[in-house]
Amino acid sequence: MKYVTLNNGVKMPILGFGVFQIDDMKECEEAVYNALKAGYRLIDTAASYRNEEAVGRAIKRSGIPREEIFVTTKLWVSDANYEKAKLAFETSLKKLDLEYIDLYLIHQPFNDVYGAWRAMTELYKEGKIKAIGVSNFYPDRLVDFIMNNEVVPAVNQVETHPFNQQVKANEIMKEYGVQIESWGPFAEGKNGIFTNEILSEIGKKYNKSVAQVILRWLIQRDVVVIPKSVRKERIEENSNVFDFELNSEDMGKISELDKKESLFLNHDDVEIVKWLNGRK
Repeated sequence: MKYVTLNNGVKMPILGFGVFQIDDMKECEEAVYNALKAGYRLIDTAASYRNEEAVGRAIKRSGIPREEIFVTTKLWVSDANYEKAKLAFETSLKKLDLEYIDLYLIHQPFNDVYGAWRAMTELYKEGKIKAIGVSNFYPDRLVDFIMNNEVVPAVNQVETHPFNQQVKANEIMKEYGVQIESWGPFAEGKNGIFTNEILSEIGKKYNKSVAQVILRWLIQRDVVVIPKSVRKERIEENSNVFDFELNSEDMGKISELDKKESLFLNHDDVEIVKWLNGRK
């Protein structure tokens, strides 16, 4: 496993396992258990996913020492203020049945995120959280947030895949010491990503699947990535990305797929988000 070092010195696995939309608790527990057994050491969940208990059970069941597993969960919008953030954190901690969280993120840049960050900073200083960060923050909102808080977010988890590569956003994150993390690395199958001609040809060249090519491409860009699957064979396949390296020509071909726009927000949605983020 390859690791990245966050801005506070904490080591974070570059490849993890996500559990978004795995609603069945039994299925979620089995998927996380299989992921841990396959070698994943980063598990990403959230309060809004409603499966933290299943994640916690899988961690206990695995028998892997707690200090070897990096657990991320997230604070939902309705709890994003000073008082509710502390209660929400304790609820997540209890559901996960853990003594601390490795990474706690503000899930969306809405509600009283400054109040929530103060609460998270206190929990971080108390040692209940190893690192704190954000998710879905546009570059300008992220910079404003950094300028007005004592602790710089360690991570910004954003939509990142071959069709929305976040090149400029990542440059800004690097400038301020924020680690980029990808959600939706496979674009949830949109735009025919798994049958894309360029990605398929690159996969054939290395005898790898399109999914493995995408994960390797992200890892070579130093992007933390959290693919999701409930199929044991796919979970194992997605972890097998450290035995090959894409050459510069293939990295360049993938870079040409960038549409520089979200596949999950239409134009009107983007304008609403911009307004809510104070971009107008």
